[in-house]
Amino acid sequence: MAEKNLPLGREALEKLTETYPTPFHLYDEQAIRENARRFYKVFDWIDGFRNHFAVKACPNPAILSILREEGMGVDCSSLSELILAERTGFKGEEIVFTSNDTPPDEFREAARLGAVINLDDISHIGELERAAGLPELISFRYNPGKARSGNVLIGEPHEAKYGLTGEQVLEAYRITKEKGVKRFGLHTMVASNELDSAYFVETARMLFELAVRIKDGSGAEIELINMGGGIGIPYRPDDQAVDLGYISEEMQKLYRQIIVPAGLDPLKVVFECGRLVTGPYGFLVSRVLHVSRKYKDYVGLDSCMANLMRPGLYGAYHHITVPGKEGQSFDHFYDVTGSLCENSDKFAIDRQLPKIEKGDLVVIHDTGAHGYSMGFNYNGKLRSAELLLKEDGSVELIRRAETIDDYFSTMRFPEAPA
Repeated sequence: MAEKNLPLGREALEKLTETYPTPFHLYDEQAIRENARRFYKVFDWIDGFRNHFAVKACPNPAILSILREEGMGVDCSSLSELILAERTGFKGEEIVFTSNDTPPDEFREAARLGAVINLDDISHIGELERAAGLPELISFRYNPGKARSGNVLIGEPHEAKYGLTGEQVLEAYRITKEKGVKRFGLHTMVASNELDSAYFVETARMLFELAVRIKDGSGAEIELINMGGGIGIPYRPDDQAVDLGYISEEMQKLYRQIIVPAGLDPLKVVFECGRLVTGPYGFLVSRVLHVSRKYKDYVGLDSCMANLMRPGLYGAYHHITVPGKEGQSFDHFYDVTGSLCENSDKFAIDRQLPKIEKGDLVVIHDTGAHGYSMGFNYNGKLRSAELLLKEDGSVELIRRAETIDDYFSTMRFPEAPA
């Protein structure tokens, strides 16, 4: 069972809303730091172990700075994310840039930063060479196709746009070795929000065995294996969290069985988890605007899909707490909704909750990854503020709420008629 606790009680949250009107995302610094340290401790048998935090999960300089202080790198997939990484203090091989239909300027920026460039397609070898030249270290993303299954969030590997096939991956290492590349990495990403611990053990087996085949088939010796991300979190209270200790122990056994005899030891193994690191430690704090009865009962919030898209996009579950009513009977069923002109703008459907009244605070859990970052401006909705609950108990504004002026700032209006 996953405990669903709030970092602040109702009185503290109400006090906070006097300064920062709802809705807003609130992140718990102490919990994020403690989680990062647990992650690193579990994999301390790996020399030079690093998690490259997926910037797309929570692209805020304050969060990235915390993770940099805890020894993490970053995983970037756009020019903006590369710039954000540099401005937050990341450099060189602390940055992984994973290519995906990549324009030349992004290749050039990644090369300028000395990032590990992880190519998504065999044709990108030439694209990178023309844009910035081939670096000393290059990595490729492997797609195992029907050899592995995916899940609902990322789809089946054989239908995904990402990565090189088994035949292409061997050819890619042969080509780049002939072109003078000296160092090689290997990457995959075949699931998202996966809770089966054994899945990641099998991913390690797949990559370790592929590294040996690459060495035998192309002469390229893999020195860096990127396990990708995709480790899920228990969004539902009855979900079982992934057992990182089990994954680590089984990976170490496979390392000794496969990597060491092949002469590839020492081999650096890294992850690029985002959701696992910050997901459980973010909270969307909202206010109830309306409670209405139609063909069913609705709770209308001052937040919407612009603040948290996952439930409307994927039908994803996010736990909901009504601060101050935790001890009451959960004897009402509600659809918890936002105000977009989209019927899918629902945070919960037929959710069993205590009786809710206009003006209540409602907190939606596990928004620390792919929450704010997936926000958008449909219907002209403005994106909310982001707040950081610091270790000393103070709260810092780490991103202000958008304003109407922000929304109109990129538009060009015609001259008003005389």
